[in-house]
Amino acid sequence: MKGFPDARPERWLGALSLIVISLISLGNVITRYLTGGSFSFTEEFSVFLLVVLTFAGASVGLRRNRHIRIGFLERALPGRWRSGLILFQALCGLTVLGLMTWYGGKLAWQEYQWESLSPGLGLPQWWYLVWLPVLSAAMVWRLVQQTCDRLKGDLNNDA
Repeated sequence: MKGFPDARPERWLGALSLIVISLISLGNVITRYLTGGSFSFTEEFSVFLLVVLTFAGASVGLRRNRHIRIGFLERALPGRWRSGLILFQALCGLTVLGLMTWYGGKLAWQEYQWESLSPGLGLPQWWYLVWLPVLSAAMVWRLVQQTCDRLKGDLNNDA
């Protein structure tokens, strides 16, 4: 593996989220300073985009092997046992992410069916919730990629 593994869609989504948060927050500050009022949509969008940024960043962190892990036992085990531990870690991560994907998708679908609206702007609530299963599924894919790389020895086990 040369350089850092790529997670380009998540990197772009995270960067775009951060740019939009910065712009709407700056616009809100300027408007508040000049008029004494503020935009009504900034808080709802900022919180939503911060969640998107968090999940996109977590996906990039998985692909780049940057999530925190205690590697003492992993480094101390011989090859075959180390591979078993890596697979066990992956299974635990896949279980959690799979549940997030499943139940996040189920929640987004229910919000779509119920036609729930967001409390601040009255937008369809599923617009916000659909990102949970999408980005959780991206994290599942990145975890599978990371696990394959770790099993092949392409990634540093000290991370």
